[in-house]
Amino acid sequence: MAAHRKPKQRPYTGPAARTAATLAFAGAATAAALPGPAHADPQRTPAQVRSEVDRLYHDAEVATEQYNGAKEKATAAEGALDTLRDEAARRTERLNASRAALGSFAAAQYRTGGLDTSVQLALSSDPDQYLERAAYLDRIGDRQAAALGKVRRQVAQIATLRAQAKGKQAALAARQAELKKHRATITAKLAEAQRLLARLSPPERTAYADSDHGSPGRADRSTARGPVRAPNARAAAAVAFAYGALGKPYVWGATGPSSFDCSGLTQAAWRSAGVSLPRTTYTQINAGRRVSRSELAPGDLVFFFSGISHVGLYIGNGQMIHAPRPGAPVRIAPIDQMPFAGAARVA
Repeated sequence: MAAHRKPKQRPYTGPAARTAATLAFAGAATAAALPGPAHADPQRTPAQVRSEVDRLYHDAEVATEQYNGAKEKATAAEGALDTLRDEAARRTERLNASRAALGSFAAAQYRTGGLDTSVQLALSSDPDQYLERAAYLDRIGDRQAAALGKVRRQVAQIATLRAQAKGKQAALAARQAELKKHRATITAKLAEAQRLLARLSPPERTAYADSDHGSPGRADRSTARGPVRAPNARAAAAVAFAYGALGKPYVWGATGPSSFDCSGLTQAAWRSAGVSLPRTTYTQINAGRRVSRSELAPGDLVFFFSGISHVGLYIGNGQMIHAPRPGAPVRIAPIDQMPFAGAARVA
């Protein structure tokens, strides 16, 4: 009885083999390209997108304040370095003048000091004249010794200045590296926020822009001010400046006059009133006397979040003027829209 065997398949060769390989590769590539349930990108709801964008903007603002602080320190380090370099240059000029004078003394000594003083006296035809000259040469010797000591001190001082300048140069390089890091963080956070916002429909993006934390702040100014008056002329000037900045764009790192970030706005407002504030939120909170929320008066600085990463200028009736975030210009907003962290009265 003949055995029933499965026919042996012949391997593909030639064009058939190439066709089979192509089909197999295409199938594998298609399977790899199609996302499976375990690798699917989770679809966020509009509310989740808005929440994530809020977080990214907050993180970017934290990095912005760190950038502002690093920039302020870098500017100070650069100024100190320039001062040291200028001083070193001036001292080098004086050193060169001292060296020239010392060279003149040495040349005079060489011309007159070839013989021992007793031999010069013995050979002199006019001893009185010689003794007078000898006394003069002694004075030159004393001056030469003093000049030599001065040169040595100047050399030491210049070496110290150069060492200090080297330290300032290293500090400046560190600050510049810190600036670069914070700038990269800000850019990445803002780009991710824009990418998420692009997923929303136009009406949803408009709703986000007009939400409580991003309202345009076009309230009637007389109503916004209400009966509350600034406690002094300087506070009134700062508040008036903030009102004048309404509608100007938020730009991180900006201090005016055409754009602002949050601490840049408060710094500029009080600068217009003749008061100098530090650059960052976490230093501005210590620039004046701390006041409680119940004590707030127009002109006070109001701070938000646990890391003191946002600041606005209080204008009364529970409202402030602030620079919220990219895409949201300077506006009026209630102070209870963010976690309140404290307040300071500058003047």
